[in-house]
Amino acid sequence: MNHDFTTLMTGVINFFAQPVNWQGPGSIPDHIVEHVTYVLISTLIGAAIALPIGIGLGHSGRGGLLAINISNIGRAIPAFGVIILVFLLAGYGVIPVIVALVALAIPPMVTNSFVGMREVDPAVRQAAMALGMTGWQRLWQVELPIAMPLIMAGVRTSAVQVMSTATLAAYVGLGGLGRYLIDGLAVRDLAQVLVGAILVAVLAVMTELLFAGLQRLITAKGLQ
Repeated sequence: MNHDFTTLMTGVINFFAQPVNWQGPGSIPDHIVEHVTYVLISTLIGAAIALPIGIGLGHSGRGGLLAINISNIGRAIPAFGVIILVFLLAGYGVIPVIVALVALAIPPMVTNSFVGMREVDPAVRQAAMALGMTGWQRLWQVELPIAMPLIMAGVRTSAVQVMSTATLAAYVGLGGLGRYLIDGLAVRDLAQVLVGAILVAVLAVMTELLFAGLQRLITAKGLQ
């Protein structure tokens, strides 16, 4: 068993050490760019859909059940199943992958933005109203700054989940780091599979750290 592990790790090291794997189409940088592109597009679209819903419901104080249902439905839908379904309906292309990843990204952002808005102290809202602030002013100047830590936590969770799940793009013939998993399994090259897993794990950790730093950066100092 130790011999197999040593052989596997040697294969991984050799894979990373080969210059051909770092240059041109199909290289590690090329697959990383493809992978990150899927994640960025999906997370941005998901945020554009989820944040207005969660923030709007939280600000109005209505629709708590709707926010919970959106979250539960989104979590219950398997990303791979969505990819296959949209692939059958729309055909080959990036659309099935983006649709599935957007569906995965939405629930945490809806939930966190709704909860963040609802956790704003009612006394703070009343004080803002007493100062003559309009609804929009209360939203932008009072409620959103207070809710921002939870909102960003939802975005961070979504981004990390999407980063880890974007490997499914390879199942429908697209690129990204999932290619190493699919191609490696096809030829029983476990070293290549492990390379893909390592790269995805590293990107997921980097995404977590990036959004954690961004969360601290845009959170008001008094709320940190």
